[in-house]
Amino acid sequence: MAVIIRKWNEDDIPSLVKHANNINIWNNLRNYFPQPYTTEHAELWIKNSLAETPLINFAIDLDGEAIGGIGLIFNTDVYVLSAEIGYWIGEDFWGKGITTEAIRQMVEYTFYYFDIIRIYAEVFENNKASMRTLEKNGFYLEGVRRKSVFKNNILMDDYIWVKLRPY
Repeated sequence: MAVIIRKWNEDDIPSLVKHANNINIWNNLRNYFPQPYTTEHAELWIKNSLAETPLINFAIDLDGEAIGGIGLIFNTDVYVLSAEIGYWIGEDFWGKGITTEAIRQMVEYTFYYFDIIRIYAEVFENNKASMRTLEKNGFYLEGVRRKSVFKNNILMDDYIWVKLRPY
């Protein structure tokens, strides 16, 4: 089982639609992630990802197939040395250590190529598997924003997980 993060390409469109068009994935992501996830969404995502400079959004590839995505959102202003990491993976691949490895690679990439001191992830209270995956990668729970997420008509806590650049 070879897991890598790599640049998206147009050949990934069918796989992206297949894995992203899943309500169980959408339930753990922000609402701007489309649901249902169509071919048009995949085409636009890949086009925009390929136009990025620097490259900050990657496919999670398992044995040659794009099965998920991982990327960064850079902060601005006084938060310029922080970046948020976001990720998702096809439901068939949950619990297999794939996301753990993709996060490890993304953190290594981020600290190598960017002047980022702090990488953080925001995780909905019901996504314990994601919290454990971050913990396995050396992230620590920095805080909980009580009742700050409103998703599917449910008010939830938002857990903030952080990893600092090693000195």
